[in-house]
Amino acid sequence: MNRTQQWRWIFFFVGQLILSLGITMTIKGEKLGIGPWDVLHVGLFRNFGLTIGSWSIITGFLIVGCTAAVLRRWPQIGTWMNMLLIGLFIDFFYWLIPPIYSTGGQTAIFIAGTAVMAAGVGMYVSPNIGAGPRDTLMLIITEKTGWSVKTVRTGLEVTVAIAGWLLGGPVGIGTVLIALFLGQLVHHTIPWFRTLLLRVCRGDETALGGKPK
Repeated sequence: MNRTQQWRWIFFFVGQLILSLGITMTIKGEKLGIGPWDVLHVGLFRNFGLTIGSWSIITGFLIVGCTAAVLRRWPQIGTWMNMLLIGLFIDFFYWLIPPIYSTGGQTAIFIAGTAVMAAGVGMYVSPNIGAGPRDTLMLIITEKTGWSVKTVRTGLEVTVAIAGWLLGGPVGIGTVLIALFLGQLVHHTIPWFRTLLLRVCRGDETALGGKPK
């Protein structure tokens, strides 16, 4: 494995760890409500059991099936790995991070978690090994419509939040904040980490597999 490939996999794995940590941090700040996708996962958990991470994996499989049908090809290996690892990492971090009971503490960890999530998405998408199912869906819609990443991300977050709320998932001001602003943060973190990756491996777009998709 050459230098470029090593750095691509480092960004991919570390980015997934960071994203999973950020997701779990926002869940620990549940007094504010949680992220839209996690509203859905928690709603499914409350209705049908299993774990939050397990529902993340299951919904990921469903999204992969839909996107594969649209693209008429199976996703990259990184998409499959993301689907499985994110769910496992969420359950691990949820076990590792102790409960936070104060409103101030939950507010702080929720805000920090949102920023960590945006950084994680930008980092693991940048090496173009394969975006996760939800981010693949975001990128497909962006490509098909010509809309910006932040517009598509925000639209998806709002739609999923409503579905999760109907299932009884916890919705609050934090859910609205993630739905409205996470997409705008990701709109900046993806190109930032892409530039950083190009710099550290001294490569070009071709060496890194083209632009993220």
